[in-house]
Amino acid sequence: MIQLVAPYDRTKTMANLLNPGPSELRTGYTDADAHYFQRRTLRRYAGVWSLWALGVGAVISGHFSGWNLALDEAGWGGMFIATCLIALMYLGLTFSIAEMSPALPHTGGAYSFARTAMGPWGGFITGLAENVEYVLVPATIVFFIGSYMTGIAGTPDSWQPLWWVVSYMIFVGLNVTGVELSFRITVVVTLLALGCLIVFWISALVNMDFSRYAMNVGAGGVHLPEGNGPFLPGGIEGIFLAMPFAVWLFLAVEQLPLAAEESHAPEKDMPRGILAAIFTLMFSAFMIVWLNPSVSGVGSHALAASGEPLLDALRAMYGSGIATTLALVAVLGLIASFHSIIFAKGRQIYSLSRAGYFPTALSLTHGRNQTPHVAMIAGSLLALTVMGVLWFSLGAEQAGVAIGGTLLQMSVFAAMFSYICQAISFIRLRQKFPDLHRPWRSPFGVAGAVIVLLIGAVTLVFQLRDPVYRTGVLGVALWFAAGILYFALVGRHSLVRSPEEEFALKLQHTASQQTKDNRS
Repeated sequence: MIQLVAPYDRTKTMANLLNPGPSELRTGYTDADAHYFQRRTLRRYAGVWSLWALGVGAVISGHFSGWNLALDEAGWGGMFIATCLIALMYLGLTFSIAEMSPALPHTGGAYSFARTAMGPWGGFITGLAENVEYVLVPATIVFFIGSYMTGIAGTPDSWQPLWWVVSYMIFVGLNVTGVELSFRITVVVTLLALGCLIVFWISALVNMDFSRYAMNVGAGGVHLPEGNGPFLPGGIEGIFLAMPFAVWLFLAVEQLPLAAEESHAPEKDMPRGILAAIFTLMFSAFMIVWLNPSVSGVGSHALAASGEPLLDALRAMYGSGIATTLALVAVLGLIASFHSIIFAKGRQIYSLSRAGYFPTALSLTHGRNQTPHVAMIAGSLLALTVMGVLWFSLGAEQAGVAIGGTLLQMSVFAAMFSYICQAISFIRLRQKFPDLHRPWRSPFGVAGAVIVLLIGAVTLVFQLRDPVYRTGVLGVALWFAAGILYFALVGRHSLVRSPEEEFALKLQHTASQQTKDNRS
């Protein structure tokens, strides 16, 4: 078994030390003193259920809306099969992450996995993809929060940006206050959101007609008033077109490893929390896909154009007289995800900054609360800037399409890219470091990662075929170009031996030394 002891000279460059490939040769490291890391300290708090709530809470808003927009092209059967395929992909992904995270228990998460497996450039590109996701997903969510609150409070549409700013101020503030409060709020809002879903499932079971309403889409997306339509009105292609939308039922569950340095026992708790979260989400996802279109008076055809499918079903069952209460229920799901992903965004930016990939000032933590407040504030300001530019340059109506559509598409595309990178990282770690201590091993092994690669690649291809999605892909390309330009000109010359970097370098050095010893 590889032991991470490293009798190496820290004054040497990594190229001289390890004699690695070109990726390492183009990067340089600087030593950081104890003061540097003292100003970048996190505090441990989370246990299994806190991690479970973080994973479920990050995703749960996708069970309230977003997944349903392909029902007219795919029909219920196409949506169901797409959900099965995407669930299989996430199962492979989470089992792979559950193995990698306790073996590499650092805040970097996906960046840390890719850095160890593929070098600094691989780590940076993977981290940059996650950065797109974690900055823009909360922006999309807060846009919908603003839309709901505009209707609930009766404020003018022009005030929507104020709702965004207020929401960010409240939930960034709560996350900055301390990891203990952050996780407690995460547990509470996640349980409340799940409670709302459970009430819906029970209500729908006695107010449903599956054959008439869920199956009311015909070939070409036509409405069949009497239902009993074909299982796959969009054929096999409809399944593939629905896959990017099915992602919304699971998007962001992969963020749990970002809490590794704030978990009491990541070696034990991280796999349990990740697996508990994915199985909870799989059950909830299939209940929603089955019951939401089946509610009498709703149906798959109507839901395909709905921005609030769960709310539409609740109105059909309970009437519009309690619309305000029902809207607050929907906001609860959005808040759960918004709060959880702000937590993840802060840790993701913090880890890349602490290692020098992003400007190191972004990784400073709060002196008393020991939370990455600079990273959370900076990421939120970036998101608000993007939203503000779109809102004031395009006008309310077109900006709504851009924020609620294009930014979401950018997030999904970047997430798929990061999943492919994490699957490659898993395979390379198994191949390069077979003796690495792994407190938990995925029973799916390399096969699980290959499933992620295949399904992720297919999803990306069908995203690119959709003209609407191409706009989002262009946005991701511009984000990547700016990030890569910064890293090429600045970041790669001043990397810091953070815990993620130290682990990767020691592991490579030890493995290289063992190889030389075996040859001699």
